[in-house]
Amino acid sequence: MARGGPKLDDARRRELASAFEAGGAHYERVRPGYPAETVAWLVPDGAETAVDLGAGTGKFTGLLARHGLGVTAVDPSADMLAELGRRYAGVHCIVAPAESTGLPDGCADLVVAAQAWHWFDPEAATREAVRLLRPGGRVGLIWNQLDTTVPWVHRLSRIMHAGDVHKPGYHPPSGPELTGWESAVIRWEDPITPEGIVDLTKSRSYYLRADARHRAKVESNLAWYLHEHLGHAPGEALALPYLTQVWRAVPSVS
Repeated sequence: MARGGPKLDDARRRELASAFEAGGAHYERVRPGYPAETVAWLVPDGAETAVDLGAGTGKFTGLLARHGLGVTAVDPSADMLAELGRRYAGVHCIVAPAESTGLPDGCADLVVAAQAWHWFDPEAATREAVRLLRPGGRVGLIWNQLDTTVPWVHRLSRIMHAGDVHKPGYHPPSGPELTGWESAVIRWEDPITPEGIVDLTKSRSYYLRADARHRAKVESNLAWYLHEHLGHAPGEALALPYLTQVWRAVPSVS
């Protein structure tokens, strides 16, 4: 069961997720990456292959490939995967939903979803992830979220409508096929400018699905907060604090 996460029905989940079907180059340019420690904590000993569900432009896929794994990237957006393919030529890409990848049984030592699991049907995605695992494999779920324990970041997250900020005690939803959940949190900072924060906001589902009036309001509020209230100059170098939350689990014994 999920605890403290966003409450989305299937129709709303599909509507918001559809905002990412295009714009791969913009997403790749403005979204943060992930700390390398994330992969080290997730990869099982002796692992050789991984499947990245909802891989997008490859923000996490690249870390898996650099770790020496043979990676298959799965995403419903051909535009996103085209961007991934330009950056990581050795990664096999499949245009498909996470719930039905078409990949063979037992093809991966690690199945991951980075910043994507909340767009899936969790029970169907759980079944598919477990089906893909070899014996001894595991599933890993990863989220970047703004570190809202920092007061200025907390207010920024509200202006940005950063819906992926999890409440304390959050646990990703999953089907009963996964067990033995463990978690870790990695704190880090992403270098960015005020303009970069605006671009980051424009890559989020709330902004992408909003009408012109709501978009203008968000941009106006950001300009006031960053420049007038906080006093940052255009182009000023900032450090945006993040928490990378990571969970890992293994298949239940049937």
